[in-house]
Amino acid sequence: MKKLFLLLLLALIATIVTACSETTSTSTDNKMDGKSEQQASNEGEKKEKKPQPFEPLTPSKDAKPLKETMSDEELAKMPVVEAHGEDRTRNTPVGQTLIEGKTDKTEGLLKNYRLVAYYGQPNSTKMGILGEMEPDALMAKLKEQTQAYSDADPSHPAIPTIELITTIAQRDPGPNGLYYHMTSEEDIDEYAKLAKENNALLMLDVQLGRDTALHQVQLLEKWLKLPYVHVAIDTEFHVDEGQTPGVDLGNVDGSEIQEAVEYVSEFVEENDLPDKIILVHQFTDHAVTNKHKIKPTDNVEVALNFDGYGDYATKMSLYRKFVRDEAVQYGGFKIFYNKDEPVLTPSEVLQLDPNPAIINYQ
Repeated sequence: MKKLFLLLLLALIATIVTACSETTSTSTDNKMDGKSEQQASNEGEKKEKKPQPFEPLTPSKDAKPLKETMSDEELAKMPVVEAHGEDRTRNTPVGQTLIEGKTDKTEGLLKNYRLVAYYGQPNSTKMGILGEMEPDALMAKLKEQTQAYSDADPSHPAIPTIELITTIAQRDPGPNGLYYHMTSEEDIDEYAKLAKENNALLMLDVQLGRDTALHQVQLLEKWLKLPYVHVAIDTEFHVDEGQTPGVDLGNVDGSEIQEAVEYVSEFVEENDLPDKIILVHQFTDHAVTNKHKIKPTDNVEVALNFDGYGDYATKMSLYRKFVRDEAVQYGGFKIFYNKDEPVLTPSEVLQLDPNPAIINYQ
């Protein structure tokens, strides 16, 4: 009898333990499922980025697709002058701005749009068109030039962009000993307001002097928090100890540019901003070294901009050398109204391989 009682008691205890174990397991599973759902929700929130505040200029009703305005040879081959005696086969199909073989993991502008920028400093007539015109007249001319690109390639409507020099290299070391001074906050604020009022973009250009690219970009934090503000780096004005900007042609190492790229990328996430662009100007072979170290991120698009002036054959061949053959992600091309011979038309610019995603005018 005692033996039967003990067996029944053990069976009852086993049933209770099993039930508790199942309850605990179910509760834990439910908690784990809830955590997974929350994590998935958070990940979804991270991927959803703020929209870009801008308004591209709508192509005219009679604008034709770029491919319809070009001959079969132009579609298959780059211009003779760009090839400079080498193979003319295109790397990147006409109309594609992302360089073939490269990726863009951002939700940035350069995938679907083209930037047309006016470059300069408002207090200098020698540094670009921004110093040659009053703000309202400047915007009117910029929009006219931008419209020409929207019409030349309707698949990439163009966005008017102001490229404002914000740190200016100088021959005097100045109080900080770094051979640069900043454009006044009042001037930067004025052009930030001008861009916003015109649904345009503002690109803040840094000339470095003896400072680092990272620190110069950090100086712009106040304006980088604006969703329509981007960054340009003028590499030729970055000089070493014993050198002087404007006397010695400078350079920036790709690893230093990458520090700025990663900083801006983190800044975008921390401040819940739309993805940004970093434009890197290059004038000579020496101006940007170790380009392979420049890596676009999930939050930052990078464009290499050929920044030279002169005859169109030289400019096109150097665009091939600096942008196409040493590709990072996107290409940019600068035009000098007063120095180029001749000034290329939008249709001529868009024959380049790859098609420039950014065209800036000085």
